[in-house]
Amino acid sequence: MDKLIFGIIGNPVSHSLSPILHNYWFKKYNISAEYKLYEVRENEIKNIIKDLKERKINGINVTLPYKNIIIPHLSRTINDAKDTHSVNTIFMDNEGSLIGENTDVYGFQAGYLQTLSGVSSNKKALIIGAGGVAPSIILALKKSNINEISLINRTYEKSLFLKKKFPSIQIARWENFEKEIRKFDIIINATSLGLKKGMDFDVKFENFKDNLIYIDTIYNPKQTKMIKFFRSKNIQTSNGLDMLIYQGQKSFYIWNKINPEVDNELINLLEKNIK
Repeated sequence: MDKLIFGIIGNPVSHSLSPILHNYWFKKYNISAEYKLYEVRENEIKNIIKDLKERKINGINVTLPYKNIIIPHLSRTINDAKDTHSVNTIFMDNEGSLIGENTDVYGFQAGYLQTLSGVSSNKKALIIGAGGVAPSIILALKKSNINEISLINRTYEKSLFLKKKFPSIQIARWENFEKEIRKFDIIINATSLGLKKGMDFDVKFENFKDNLIYIDTIYNPKQTKMIKFFRSKNIQTSNGLDMLIYQGQKSFYIWNKINPEVDNELINLLEKNIK
């Protein structure tokens, strides 16, 4: 039997721990498969789609900046992908159609359920960024009964695009960032700011609540500059590792019909590979 091929497309993807995650599970469950990185430009997406249709690739995860861009290449989207217009998992159904699913919503809920379980529904959340993962976080927060959600993005027009999809969210302007922070109980970084070897925030986080919860969807580095800052102020923080693990768990199930265990060996392996 030929080895099954899976992977992740994006730009950049060199920081991704997804190969370690999935290849660990392939080995654990004796599946003859390999998970690869595909760093592609937008005009190369069609080549990945061709390989999927020809079954040279058996399933693909999608990361920034292609979670929306990939959709016109697919036969249809389902479930949370349909609601968010954001795809991070692609598979082929029995009829040979390419289907887009979103496991980020589940990943966020499962990863931060314990963190958010004590947060009442009248708490206010601020999402920083209007990119590919932002709609998934909006939907995940709504499913967690957190309904007072605001969005702030450097490009105001991108925020308005999400407002059309989720009319109940509020839009804040980037120039008001520093004075808006005080209003929120939960702040979630849904941008690539803070990513290893990437750009960082150029605004000051000073005027915030003492009981703030800060969640960063970045997991590499393990502690972004913002996480280090908030921890130094005794603020509860979480990085993106749990979200990565649980969105990957659901992707793995979609492709292999096995619900893989998240064990200590896996967590230690992932943490060891965060430089």
